Amino acid sequence: MTTNQTTIAPFKNEPFTDFTQEDNKKAMQEALAKVKQELGKEYPLHIGADKVTTEDKIVSINPGNIDQVIGRVSKATQELAERAMQTALSTFETWKKVPSRERAEYLLKAAELMRQRKHEFSAWMILESGKNWAEADADTAEAIDFMEFYAREAIRLSETNTHQPLTKLDGEDNRLTYIPLGVGVVIPPWNFPLAICAGMATAAVVSGNTVLVKPASTTPVIAHKFVALMEEIGLPAGVINYIPGSGAEVGDYLTTHPKTRFVSFTGSKEIGLRINRLAAETAEGQIWIKRVIAEMGGKDGIVVDETADLDAAAAAITASAFGFQGQKCSAGSRAVIVESVYDEIVEKVAELTKKLEIGLQDENYAAGPVIDENSYNKILEYIEIGKKEGRLVTGGGKAEGNGYYIQPTVFADVDGKARVMQEEIFGPVLAIAKAKDWKEAIATYNDTEFGLTGAFFSKDESRIETALQDMHCGNLYINRKCTGALVGVHPFGGFNMSGTDSKAGGYDYLLLFTQAKLTSRKL
Repeated sequence: MTTNQTTIAPFKNEPFTDFTQEDNKKAMQEALAKVKQELGKEYPLHIGADKVTTEDKIVSINPGNIDQVIGRVSKATQELAERAMQTALSTFETWKKVPSRERAEYLLKAAELMRQRKHEFSAWMILESGKNWAEADADTAEAIDFMEFYAREAIRLSETNTHQPLTKLDGEDNRLTYIPLGVGVVIPPWNFPLAICAGMATAAVVSGNTVLVKPASTTPVIAHKFVALMEEIGLPAGVINYIPGSGAEVGDYLTTHPKTRFVSFTGSKEIGLRINRLAAETAEGQIWIKRVIAEMGGKDGIVVDETADLDAAAAAITASAFGFQGQKCSAGSRAVIVESVYDEIVEKVAELTKKLEIGLQDENYAAGPVIDENSYNKILEYIEIGKKEGRLVTGGGKAEGNGYYIQPTVFADVDGKARVMQEEIFGPVLAIAKAKDWKEAIATYNDTEFGLTGAFFSKDESRIETALQDMHCGNLYINRKCTGALVGVHPFGGFNMSGTDSKAGGYDYLLLFTQAKLTSRKL
């Protein structure tokens, strides 16, 4: 691939699609029809230039229609994982020498091709992960944004001393450059199966690393579509290797591998802590400390005081709690309301929640299925716990449909220490607590082991200033919902058990995939 030294326009977020426009609605319907014609296919592993088919398969199904098979994906073994590791190690020796701008151009080309096929990528997510049209469209837009943003960042960081200007010393030429780490394991989640998969993988490879992508077992097909796109635009074989498989077998094997240089993970607290623990052990032959880049979820909340716009607050609470069925690490699954407006907010939230219609995601219902049977059962168990810990306002059980449908559920009068206020449920369940005043509300918000997103609704500037200082989370929003971070606008990552605060989509993210090298030359 030849480098193009023309100026690249400043980064701009990919616009969301307005599906109230008839042309856009028709385009999505056509994309869904096209994808439905391709369901049930088999997908191989990608190890270098080789496509490897295994007898053992991961069967991906539609969570909204469990009789519909999305695809059958070959499942990697430890032996195949080792083969992928050796391929990535070999490829790294050449890929690390490719100029940053040339590496960046692969991402720009992939972003443009994904933009041309935006609805098709969204359609795969709608069917495989259970997103409605707007949620899937936002996921695809974010994937495009990550590639566009990280391409520009790679170029910026490669320009000598632009990121960290050094103090000049007469008689010496001193330079700080950022060099790649090596081979990394990329473990994306199922809830943003395109955006986070593409973001983590391309951030690593544009920095000069090679990667092994092990997607979530519930959404391996959309991950394959991304890997196939990178192959189509000409990314050299072996830079991205696709090896879906068991976390216990393949994930642990690669995490503990002496040649693994870093693990980039998004998922649950429990698995993130396990990866961190395994990666901390030094394997025989290992000559570095492995780097773990982890985003591990949250128990996010919205605080509302008596000066707030109550309609706006109620709308934000409902959207944050129930967008994509509450299956976002940023989902606002808690709300803490000062007592003087508490009853009014609870009533408004209940009214908005009852309006959420439940049904098939490809028919674009507001509320679709949760991801799989395990999540379905876990969420229903938490709903039963919530019935004992609070007052059921609306929802509270299964919903109709040939899939994993659960009613959007609201509990009020919940104590801050209750399990449904403390534990990540990852489903359409909202717990609301009452506070005597705004200070107590912030204290209740902070009483969690997590610290990812939060929101504060108030018209009082002095209170807002206090909230900005005291609410402890990685992404704090004032008078808006706590979901919907945009690349480059809201760098994303959290504190405490929410992960390593890696700030995806920010100007320091690529540094996590590099190491700084100072060179000093006597003149």
